[in-house]
Amino acid sequence: MIRVGITGGGGLVGSMIVEILKADENFDVHLILEQQMDITNRESVFNTLKNLNFDVFLHLAAYTNVDKAEIEKEKVWKINVEGTRNVFDAVNSLNKNFIYISTDFVFDGKKQKTPFFEDSNPNPISYYGSTKYEGEKIVNGNGTIIRLSYPYRTKFGNKPDIVRNIKLLLEQGKTLSMVTDSLIVPTFIDDIAYALREFLLSKNFKPEIFHIVGSQVLSPYECGKIIARAFGLDDSLIKATTYEEYFKGKAKRPQFSDIKSRNNNFYKMNGFEETISKFKDEFG
Repeated sequence: MIRVGITGGGGLVGSMIVEILKADENFDVHLILEQQMDITNRESVFNTLKNLNFDVFLHLAAYTNVDKAEIEKEKVWKINVEGTRNVFDAVNSLNKNFIYISTDFVFDGKKQKTPFFEDSNPNPISYYGSTKYEGEKIVNGNGTIIRLSYPYRTKFGNKPDIVRNIKLLLEQGKTLSMVTDSLIVPTFIDDIAYALREFLLSKNFKPEIFHIVGSQVLSPYECGKIIARAFGLDDSLIKATTYEEYFKGKAKRPQFSDIKSRNNNFYKMNGFEETISKFKDEFG
């Protein structure tokens, strides 16, 4: 039995991880809600975790609104950096394993000859990305870092992701401007959860970095067209635009976020087209 503590387990990604692990008899999952522990309060974190019986801790709690992060910098720093330091230090003081969930936004996304692998040099260009990289620096060498990229899932309340947002707007007959000169790697959240389960079962908690990302690299424009075709929606509503034009006045995103893994040898990740086609009846 692997006892798992987790922050951020009610979010878009975390809730699926909790669902998958709770369904497996090999795991005993302890979900720590925001009301139970304020990660920005060091005393609260240490007092809560010292009374929790766990073997490994997954830290998913984070401030993730990329545009608002440029405005609410103090809040973002407290959550993504100070909060991560508090949780990591508390877990480390108990000699337990720590897994930090990070993002492809730690890279600058400048066009290069090879994809961004686990050993590529981070160089964030947004405040959100900078704070996630600061979190990585706290953990690096003493815990596991897992980077994700553009996660999407079939159903999850009212919080949209790239797939359900585009699908909804097309259903409403809205015209969408989507970027052609950019690359992203959309990742199916079920795959993230199952990959993490396999990683936990291996008990190979090395202080390494892993990219748990989809297997298909696409432009946002191509993603939109695939979604429209899969759900029988009008793809003529999707208009081409440039990276520079689309993100004018917004926080910078990595333009060419071609992120791949050399270290994920425990779970085969699916491609975007494959999962959209396979699970299209479940999206809502």
